[in-house]
Amino acid sequence: QVQLVESGGGLVQAGGSLRLSCAASGSIFSAMGWYREAPGKQRELVATISSGESTNYADSVKGRFTISKDNAKNTVYLQMNSLKPEDTAVYYCYARRLAGWGRTADYWGKGTLVTVSS
Repeated sequence: QVQLVESGGGLVQAGGSLRLSCAASGSIFSAMGWYREAPGKQRELVATISSGESTNYADSVKGRFTISKDNAKNTVYLQMNSLKPEDTAVYYCYARRLAGWGRTADYWGKGTLVTVSS
């Protein structure tokens, strides 16, 4: 059974830093990443990293956030620097598994709240 367990959210002042972690279990994933959902807005991509270490970032976080992973621990991290109030959201860990025959299966964590005060 796939499980994604996030940690590291919290309250931080603008300009500060936080690191989110997501420990995955139950499968091998072709990609992992982070999405976020702010109040009243749709869930949006923050950053993803593939099994081949290719990364992708939302324009709004480029240069401030860094995604990385520890394959031995099956854990993905999101280092968030220079945080802004507009980064306030629930951050969700995401993982994609290849399901054969060209299909994929997506999994989500329960989310961790990041609040950036001005």
